[in-house]
Amino acid sequence: MRLAVAQIISSADLAGNLELIRDYATRAKAAGAELVVFPEAAMRAFGNTLADVAEPLDGPWATAVRGIANELRIAIVAGMFTPGEGGRVRNTLLVTGPGIDTSYDKIHLFDAFGFAESDSVDAGTSPVTFELNGTVIGLATCYDVRFPALFTANARAGAQINIVCASWGAGEGKADQWDLLVRARAVDSTTFVVACGQADPASVGLPPAGSAPTGIGHSAVVSPLGSPVVALGREPELAVIDIDPAVITEVRGKLPVLANARSF
Repeated sequence: MRLAVAQIISSADLAGNLELIRDYATRAKAAGAELVVFPEAAMRAFGNTLADVAEPLDGPWATAVRGIANELRIAIVAGMFTPGEGGRVRNTLLVTGPGIDTSYDKIHLFDAFGFAESDSVDAGTSPVTFELNGTVIGLATCYDVRFPALFTANARAGAQINIVCASWGAGEGKADQWDLLVRARAVDSTTFVVACGQADPASVGLPPAGSAPTGIGHSAVVSPLGSPVVALGREPELAVIDIDPAVITEVRGKLPVLANARSF
């Protein structure tokens, strides 16, 4: 499978962010990718109001992303916001493309490092996988990467790839934690992990947005044995990678952690 990781910097501008998605998806398609992954908050960057842009999955922004995917004949995963309970929103991954239309609501909310996502975001409750050309893919968002059970649940549901879309918070040791966690989740679940984060706004001279997690870059694709297939830097970038999901069977034969696991 040829896939693309679109490490962008989204802004408050919904129309501008759609143009970013069109640009990067067009370049991914030209490079032969079947799937292009965008970060969490691709619809609108954190540090801006969210309730005023949240819309259902058949709303205008999601419909525009769906149109791009169908026009280009490529699958797209992109972070957006949908209406939640009590005036809050849901932190949603839209998955769309020819023959694909699903979504995942972030389960584990980022109430850590001085930021309280649960103040404005309503948590999801269920893991989600989807199939693309015979390959099963699981979904996760940012803080979810600290919780191995979601990744192993996706693997038990058949996932050979786990996608993590993120807008990782900056801070001391945070880049090291991101690298460690992404690689660990690949080994825990014996899946490829495709981790797409927002690029670091500081890398292009943009100011910080208070304590909001606006991205550090360092997107990566990691093998099911924890080795980096590709690792990006801090700046906006499109990476196109070939991976072979067929190796998962061989890896799980050598390292049967899913079969050997016990519940306590």
